[in-house]
Amino acid sequence: MIITRTPYRISFFGGGTDYPAWYMEHGGAVLATTIDKYCYLTCRFLPPFFEHKIRIVYSVIENCNSVDEIRHPSVREILKYLNVQRGVEIHHDGDLPARSGMGSSSAFTVGLMNAVHALHGRFAGKKKLALDSIELEQNILKETVGSQDQVMAAHGGFNHVVFHTSSEISVRPVILPKNRMSALSERLMLFYTGIKRTASHVACSYVDGFETKRRQLRMLKNMVDEALEVLSGDKDLNYFGELLHEAWIFKKSLGARVSNGEVDGIYDAARRAGALGGKITGAGGGGFLLLYVPIECQKDVKRALSGLLHVPFEFESSGSQVIYFDEEEDYSEAEKENEHRISMICREMDEMIPTEST
Repeated sequence: MIITRTPYRISFFGGGTDYPAWYMEHGGAVLATTIDKYCYLTCRFLPPFFEHKIRIVYSVIENCNSVDEIRHPSVREILKYLNVQRGVEIHHDGDLPARSGMGSSSAFTVGLMNAVHALHGRFAGKKKLALDSIELEQNILKETVGSQDQVMAAHGGFNHVVFHTSSEISVRPVILPKNRMSALSERLMLFYTGIKRTASHVACSYVDGFETKRRQLRMLKNMVDEALEVLSGDKDLNYFGELLHEAWIFKKSLGARVSNGEVDGIYDAARRAGALGGKITGAGGGGFLLLYVPIECQKDVKRALSGLLHVPFEFESSGSQVIYFDEEEDYSEAEKENEHRISMICREMDEMIPTEST
């Protein structure tokens, strides 16, 4: 049995420039971090006692006899992509809800890739996990998604990710003094809006028109460098919050679905209470609201957003990991056949035993 733990991420700047349709021509960059909220996947080879060959447990339960029967698109295509021949059982648990802008879909893909590789006794490096997950989501599943979520889930940490026109992706860890990183973490607040949306649907509202939004996307990319200058220099960290506000204004201009009246109302209330800046995480439209709030204003912001769930978090740096490994018992073919016969005999005996009448 294998258990993997894969972190969710928060993207600060550069979101939108990580779509291949943009960066393959213009280049892109993102400043993001993973946090201590995780996707957990338990995976094992299924013993030969059951009527089904494949069992998948997430928000629903699927019992299937072939890979093609699987309704969950990522599970189905990962098992095909990695050529899984044996029966498997997969369980998913997450610290945060799906469709909330925290990279949960890619965390699932990366985590399951990692688990299936480990189940077969293979080690998959972080770069391979990221690139294979990008290939699966963008080219096999044909989802309208960028490339930052898979990279962040696989690598973990606080990173400056650069997307080159050559299709190469560079992951550059942001190295800061501990007190500077702690000061930033202390000023970030995360609230759950309760508004669910599908990232690819939001992204479609602006990806198809990238060429008409060159100015906004270039500004979003340039803000990555500005933010890095603020963090690595001696400027007041409040500039980081103000820059977040500027980036959110630009991000909203990319498409009509990036924000809405409800989100704007929540954001404006937070700003009036003292937040300097923020954004809806991910593609936009709902999910989690990230805010930069000076420490002295945080009680006021909590009060202003009392109808929302405040989610404290910390930065993390591990990326996708195998956190439990229990080597399976080595069944011989004869033992498997014998267990199958025993199972059939037990089932026949159960059918022969009369039930009591009520």
